Amino acid sequence: MTPYERLTAWKLAHQLALETYRITTDFPATERFGLTSQLRRAASSVVANIAEGSAKRGKAEFRRFLDISLGSLLELQYTLLLSRDLQILANG
Repeated sequence: MTPYERLTAWKLAHQLALETYRITTDFPATERFGLTSQLRRAASSVVANIAEGSAKRGKAEFRRFLDISLGSLLELQYTLLLSRDLQILANG
């Protein structure tokens, strides 16, 4: 398998995780164990599953980890939407 650092999906997901950590630093302290934690865990899960899947033998195993990564990406998307609608995350 290709080293995960060379995968475009991993590079983009890593940038997304970094940005997620950056934007959540300004979240209210009351959300430290709520939305902040949920967003950070989902973002890091996307990247980690791509990396882990790249080490598996066979395309079917790798696809399984990509499916898990996609699920985490959708979890991140919804939690960002919720944060925006709760006016914790600024539009834009």
